[in-house]
Amino acid sequence: MISRLFSCLPEHPRIGEQMTNRPRLFSLFVAATAAGAWFSPRAQADAPAWVHVAASATVPAHDDKADAALLYAEDIVTIQSESKLKHIERRVYKILRPSGREYGIAFAEFDPSRKINSLRGWCIPAQGKDYEVKDKDAVEVSLSGVEFSELITDVKEKVLRIPAPEPGNIIAYEIESEEHPYILQDLWDFQESIPVREARYTLQLPLGWEYKAAWINFKELQPTASGNNQWQWVVNDIKPIRREENMPPRRGVAAQMLIAFLPPGGSSKKGFENWAEMGRWENVLTQGRRDPSPELKQKVVELTANSPNTFAKMQVLSKFVQQDIRYVGIELGIGGWQPHPARDVFAHRYGDCKDKATLLSAMLKEIGVDSYYLSINTVRGGISAQTPPQMYWFNHEILAIRLPEEVKSPALLAIYNHPTLGRILIFDPTDEMTPLGQVRGGLQSNYGLLVTPDGGGLIQVPQLPATLSGVHRTGKLSLAADGTLTGNITELYFGDQAMHQRYQLHSFTKASDRIKPIETLLSHSLGIYRITQASVGNSENRDAPFQFEYSFTAEKYAKNAGPLLLVRPRLVDSKSSGMLEGKEPREFPVEFSGPHHDADSYEIALPTGYVVDDLPPPVDAEYSFASYHSKTETKGNTIVYSRSFEIKELSVPVPKLDELKTLYRIIASDERNTAVLKPAGH
Repeated sequence: MISRLFSCLPEHPRIGEQMTNRPRLFSLFVAATAAGAWFSPRAQADAPAWVHVAASATVPAHDDKADAALLYAEDIVTIQSESKLKHIERRVYKILRPSGREYGIAFAEFDPSRKINSLRGWCIPAQGKDYEVKDKDAVEVSLSGVEFSELITDVKEKVLRIPAPEPGNIIAYEIESEEHPYILQDLWDFQESIPVREARYTLQLPLGWEYKAAWINFKELQPTASGNNQWQWVVNDIKPIRREENMPPRRGVAAQMLIAFLPPGGSSKKGFENWAEMGRWENVLTQGRRDPSPELKQKVVELTANSPNTFAKMQVLSKFVQQDIRYVGIELGIGGWQPHPARDVFAHRYGDCKDKATLLSAMLKEIGVDSYYLSINTVRGGISAQTPPQMYWFNHEILAIRLPEEVKSPALLAIYNHPTLGRILIFDPTDEMTPLGQVRGGLQSNYGLLVTPDGGGLIQVPQLPATLSGVHRTGKLSLAADGTLTGNITELYFGDQAMHQRYQLHSFTKASDRIKPIETLLSHSLGIYRITQASVGNSENRDAPFQFEYSFTAEKYAKNAGPLLLVRPRLVDSKSSGMLEGKEPREFPVEFSGPHHDADSYEIALPTGYVVDDLPPPVDAEYSFASYHSKTETKGNTIVYSRSFEIKELSVPVPKLDELKTLYRIIASDERNTAVLKPAGH
């Protein structure tokens, strides 16, 4: 879980281990060692043969930025029954750079459904004898606290420090675990942030069992059959996933194999073969959870007593759940997926995302409005229409509200037209800042599982108009002959931009910190400046634009060039980006946080005795994914600058990245352009 806005469903214990979990867990390890939590002895013992065989292998191709190389990865999964499987995880790394020392730490996640039977690690130094550490040398780390939220969970971590993870040395570990899965399904995640020489996945099924494998971001490979219903897949020389700014989430680009285990007889625990099966599984978990208590029924009556129509009642109820139910996650066992009963969430006035969705669904039912769970990921790009079903894809729960025929309002924009259910409104009860009718940018154009009594299926959340989110700035300023600029700017924030500002303000503890966003903005745009007045408006009123208004003085804003003055009409904020200017070719699409439309309009009064000699040319750049327009003109003794920037498509594919680079260069040039002023009469 990341925050109250962003997640409440469990991650797969082996998804993204090297790219996603490792930095977080490495920081926990550093904190523990700094506090003297444990010391791993350097016991001398020969590493197993499989470690030495892998250690003698050639290091896969890599660049000079690679911290380490994964020489050998092996996952052995043995299905013993519908309720029990065993897993052996083996890894052998070669440390290439000092920053690769983090690979000298092995992490093993466990909870009541997963037991760690054995955890061992080895180091084969470039010079000297092997070192070994065992389970008794590990430390347990609780994951009961997560920044920006409150979480109670029974998931823990065993952390084993392996000695001497220095450049040139070999580091290896083996984890043996016993699992009691809720669903018979596994994800083989064999692509890392470092090069992989060889990875193996071995599956041992009981006689009569079958499997179904789906390949993601990788060509389909057929396994080798070893007899007795054992199968093995092998991949070699897997290039690393190189981090790129604004790339899709790792789960959306990494090479993986999703495998469902299918026992004979159609067990309820069998792996999902389609989205409807997963929807039916989730639906069973929610049975009876939305049944109201008398107190809950009475609260609905009280809240909606003065509401003139169904839409007004929906607004009141949604606001109550968003703002009066505190975010607290209590996720023990199946509680990671199953919501608490609505009556308990209401009585205690707290819950996580799926609890808040459950409570609102129960309250809406009391006014005759049906709703359905929608499982989704908070980051777009991890799931596509072709993604096979898997219980760990999603980390958030929201609602799909079936709108009655009489409920019609221009405020209802996040509507998906379902072929059988009709108009359904997508809404996030956990998001305190986004009103009923809209969804934040990260959820727009994102895929989620609509859970209905018949199972449901994958749907795509609609994309909202760009004009609903953005920043509009207007300014009236005066320029002095010595280049000093003084004036006032008003900023109005809409949609996601307003949400981010309000959440940021909530994190400040001192009143003086409330203008920090203004100081940051001006420091990136001006040289020497002084804020003379600043105010914040509508910080709590989410139905109105969030507002900053500030006055400032910027010395030497205009530059002298002999008798001329050079002044930049674009005052603050930059829409350009250098993310595509790297030497290495881009591998992944660019993902925007959401659609938005920004607009600036500034009036700069000329200093006495000066007139305009030259103005920047207008700019009109129009692409399918974005547009940028600017214009500089004079009105009397005033320079008037206006511009707009709009994000229209939320993902820019690799073939269009040259166009995006061109757009950013056009914007950068316009933002640097200056108007030339000369003394009157020259």
